[in-house]
Amino acid sequence: MSEQGAPDTTYDVIVVGSGGGLIGAYTAASRGLRTLVIEKTAYVGGTTAYSGAGIWLPGNAAERRAGVEDSPEAARPYLDAIVGDDAPAALREAYLQAGPRVIDELEQNPLFQWFTWRGVPDYFEGRPGSLPQGRTIFPPDFPRAELGSLEPLLRRPLWTERWGVHPGMQLIGGQALIGRALLAYMETGNGSLRVNTALESLLVEDGRVTGVVALSDGERVTFRARRGVILAAGGYERNGELRRRYEPAVGDEWTQGCEGNTGDALNAGLAVGAATDLLEEAWYAPGLVVPGTRPVFYTSVWSGIWVNDAGERFMNERLPYDRAGHELLRQGQLSTHWVFDQRQIDNERAFATLPVAPEVPGWFDVEKFIEAGVLKRADSLEELAELIGVPAAALIKSVEQFNGYARAGKDEQFGRGESPWDLTVAQLAGAHTDGSNPVLGVIDKGPYYAATIVLSDLGTKGGLRTDDHARVLRPDGSVIDGLYASGNTMAPMSGRIYAGAGVPVGSSMAFSYLAAVELAEQG
Repeated sequence: MSEQGAPDTTYDVIVVGSGGGLIGAYTAASRGLRTLVIEKTAYVGGTTAYSGAGIWLPGNAAERRAGVEDSPEAARPYLDAIVGDDAPAALREAYLQAGPRVIDELEQNPLFQWFTWRGVPDYFEGRPGSLPQGRTIFPPDFPRAELGSLEPLLRRPLWTERWGVHPGMQLIGGQALIGRALLAYMETGNGSLRVNTALESLLVEDGRVTGVVALSDGERVTFRARRGVILAAGGYERNGELRRRYEPAVGDEWTQGCEGNTGDALNAGLAVGAATDLLEEAWYAPGLVVPGTRPVFYTSVWSGIWVNDAGERFMNERLPYDRAGHELLRQGQLSTHWVFDQRQIDNERAFATLPVAPEVPGWFDVEKFIEAGVLKRADSLEELAELIGVPAAALIKSVEQFNGYARAGKDEQFGRGESPWDLTVAQLAGAHTDGSNPVLGVIDKGPYYAATIVLSDLGTKGGLRTDDHARVLRPDGSVIDGLYASGNTMAPMSGRIYAGAGVPVGSSMAFSYLAAVELAEQG
């Protein structure tokens, strides 16, 4: 079987999933607990390996080194204000208190030195406790060669999987975080790993979860856990049946989530009586439809507008991606038209840097996009309207109104360009406009284009209900002994919102850590 570490069937702790749950596995193994990680696919890292690895854990050491004044106490009113009653306050408090501890403990290991702060603004400007300069930190890059024999196990970057480009000699973002965590975990001497090993069910004895039944390289195997099982296997975004059940308006064909995220851990938890919450929610993100593959997570336009089938502009196109996705969902705009002009095409940086553009030179090939039918081009707005099936008069009116805002430097309709998020990302685009607002580019230089924006997601976010120790709960609030959950397998501490870049990864790290600490303290 595909295994790293000593073969056995009994461990102290079993972690299901190898994304952010690796932090919990490392935490347990570094405390002397014999730990097993099982991973459904052939690669370690899950959706975290695709990500930019932003980590939102207020008050951590990396913020302090950067001179950012922050703390769990400073972030509490922000989370309270934007989450409200959609998630228990106790979960938010556990998250806030665990965050600095996680980073402090990881940085004691040279493999995790040093996380760095970057200026990514919080996503809800103006709320109590919101930081315009942001709280998000990132792991440092990591030489691929440092992984040694573990390197073939690391999930390739998303763009390598989609376009076959070389993954690079330096691990960046989520690749770097997972690579460091995997190596640190294996170097404890207490960690084992099995890939190609899918969770089938949980083993329950006398009301306590004592292990898992898994299909490993085609063979059914039972692994026992003396202390407990941590479910950290992502969401159910790649399971069409579950999405139809819980999110009937949203399918699975546009998700950015990892192929293995089909809800196995969710189903296993339900089978032993676990409660759930917010299963209808996801980490939404508008996606640009591209030829031959899933949409690209690409929301940071400085030019152009989004119009509906009536040819009317209907929102601030620069909202933080999850807020933009929720607005698309609220308005029933699961697919919409992004209308722009030749300026957007000519500004190479606009397609090369924002916000998680493919690491593929020339990926936005206009002629190939047009040939595939996912991009329309016309010499006039009237002709473009006909190509995309919207009323020409309405489209022209929408563009002319927006051009007036752009020249004046103020979006009177939706306030685009007024938030720290809008302005920060616009600067990366190298935007050049006729007005004073860097995200309001005039649309008057033909030819004109229309691309398709769809409601995509970075994964589902509803899951098993837990307490503030990451212990899975039953509907009556009682604890299922021996069972823990984190990441997108658990119902999120952030409720229906996305507080800032790095909340999903930060949550997975924090609650995996809390679960492992509790399991270690049982002895």
